[in-house]
Amino acid sequence: MKTYQDLQAVGQSEEARMAFILAAITEHRAAKEVIYAQDTFLYYYGENPTINRYEKLVYDFKGKAQRDIWSPNHKIASHFFGMVVKQLSNYLLANGVSFQQDTTKEKLGRNFDEEMVDAATYAQICGVSFCFLNYDHIEVFKLTEFVPLYDEETGALMAGIRYWQVGDPSEGRPLRATLYEVDGFTDYIQRKGQQLETLNQKRKYMLVAQQSTADGLQIVDGWNYPGFPIVPMKNNERCKSELVGRRNTVDALDVASSQLVNNTDEGNLIYWVLKNCGGMDDLDDAQFLQQLRQLKVVHVDGDAGVDAEPHAIEAPFAGTQATIDAIRKQLYEDFQAFDSSAVTASNQSATAIRASYVPLDLKADDFERQITRCIVGLLELAGIDDKPSYTRNQIVNKAEEVQTVMTAAEMLGQEYTVRKVLTILGDADQLDEVLESLDRNDMERFTTQANQPQEVTEDANS
Repeated sequence: MKTYQDLQAVGQSEEARMAFILAAITEHRAAKEVIYAQDTFLYYYGENPTINRYEKLVYDFKGKAQRDIWSPNHKIASHFFGMVVKQLSNYLLANGVSFQQDTTKEKLGRNFDEEMVDAATYAQICGVSFCFLNYDHIEVFKLTEFVPLYDEETGALMAGIRYWQVGDPSEGRPLRATLYEVDGFTDYIQRKGQQLETLNQKRKYMLVAQQSTADGLQIVDGWNYPGFPIVPMKNNERCKSELVGRRNTVDALDVASSQLVNNTDEGNLIYWVLKNCGGMDDLDDAQFLQQLRQLKVVHVDGDAGVDAEPHAIEAPFAGTQATIDAIRKQLYEDFQAFDSSAVTASNQSATAIRASYVPLDLKADDFERQITRCIVGLLELAGIDDKPSYTRNQIVNKAEEVQTVMTAAEMLGQEYTVRKVLTILGDADQLDEVLESLDRNDMERFTTQANQPQEVTEDANS
């Protein structure tokens, strides 16, 4: 893999830098972690590349393998990996990221929450994603489209190459690439049959433009961030995909599901035993079955003569279904995912629901640290002194949760109580309106009480 020191060794020669960029992209595309990431995206979208590449083989009497074109070969791919990835991303970030200052999210862009969900999703799929602070908004890069250039000494991300190309590279469509460095970024393009060339010279990340009638739009000034403006979001310390160590189990689930359908297709059939028909050859057998299918009638001689006896084969359903159920249970444990089927009608208390979330909470605690490190890095680049917090998106017994909060309302205070109740009800975005309405109602009640005539009670001894 290429490093930041390799880029520095190239120098400032444009020809040498373009050759470096092409070599880095080619090496990146062939890297095993990128090839693995491409497979994990297929798993995420409900395709299983392992079973899709698998073909049944049969061996002839000479021991030569041939493709089996006779037996059923259904390939059933589950969406289990996509489900657990979406579950964790939305569990942590579906309610958005909260900050202490109201202006923080405005500075990071109106789509900041959505971009963080994408970053968390790509990090789980590929092992790491990359968040680019592009002046007033965030852009997220996948590992399959971004070449990170780490410092060999510190391990920090110091530069990177984002590339994209419509269709397969063999089709020869234009290749676009952008080299991001601490002091600016440069755009490149390689058209079909041509060498890589500079599309836009290096520019600073933040530009000041001036519009005039005579000269039109002109860039008059610009500046950069205090550090490299792309911050990685890791899935874990090793930057490994969430599928690592669990891929074989997902494959086993899909193979078992496919086998269930194959057994049904192949097993639920009727075959005929022809008695006292030893003189019939294969052609006679085929003609017998053809006539049977067309006319639905068979002529036989009874009493030790010619006879045809049908037999049925039932698919082994129970054993395969038990295997599928056992593998699914194992996957929920391996992925530390929340199994909604565990919350039954007789087990819906708040305590029971929280217990079902324990594995997911432990996993979310680890991932939350990685998300926080990424967001704090973005805040430092933007010059914002703040820290993020999250509201997890749980299934709750709302009545019991609200009752618990209201019990402690006098101690917690009005604003916190209202905020917590609205969060449980899923209306946290209406906090300001509700508080304003409560203040207005309190003022009206105070004014009404002040205008009411007061009863004067005289002392009997006066």
